[in-house]
Amino acid sequence: MKSSMVQVIVIVALAAACSAQYNADAIIQRSVAANAVDWSAAPDYEYLERDVQQGGGTKTFKELVILGSPYEQLLAVNGKALSPEQRTQEQQKLEVAIAERQRESQQARTRRIAKYVEERKRDHFLMEQLTKALDFKLVGEQRLGPYMVYVLKATPRPGYAPSNLEAKVLTGMEGTLWIDEKTFQWVKVEASVIRPVSIAGFLAQVEPGTHFELEKMSVAEGVWLPRHFSMKSQAKVLFFFTRKSQADETYYGYQYTREAK
Repeated sequence: MKSSMVQVIVIVALAAACSAQYNADAIIQRSVAANAVDWSAAPDYEYLERDVQQGGGTKTFKELVILGSPYEQLLAVNGKALSPEQRTQEQQKLEVAIAERQRESQQARTRRIAKYVEERKRDHFLMEQLTKALDFKLVGEQRLGPYMVYVLKATPRPGYAPSNLEAKVLTGMEGTLWIDEKTFQWVKVEASVIRPVSIAGFLAQVEPGTHFELEKMSVAEGVWLPRHFSMKSQAKVLFFFTRKSQADETYYGYQYTREAK
């Protein structure tokens, strides 16, 4: 009898542990904490970025941090390294940029860095709002590349009140998150607009067909940064004229630097 009771207690304890492990809200909260660490660490890294151009072809850049804000140095076009003449031109541009930033007044430097910080805050804000604007449901687990991940589906949360115009687009989106079971990092995120969202301040309407995808990777112990980002957006400007845009960016070769400190 005592043995049976112990077995029951063990089973109940295991069930409770599994329930906690597979709670969508708990997973999301831990993933938000992990993303906050990544956001803080990101300015300490330089990296390579390959962009697919709107008209076709690619450009590859080295993203440097120079006196507190980024600088793009062109390295290759359509996968081919620049000619010696082009490399010299790009090096000269870099040297000019460094010299200009070294000579700038304290007011100009503060303004330049503040603009960069504001852009970072806006991007981080939208990531944070993603978890507030959507309801998440754990739908399973699977292997995604080298990772075992939780798979969560996201749908618009009734009653969500966006705090600014940029966040309003989230009210018409749904998505899927693949979250690493060990680190609670976002291995992959997909989001799509499922109903038109009017943004009155811009006299625009974001249309279904708009789709975002982000993949992240580990670059150091406890730090994950973007590996790939793609976007296809469709909007009606002035509610009549359709404007389409897209982006396809791959990131790699991350290197830690203390320059931004």
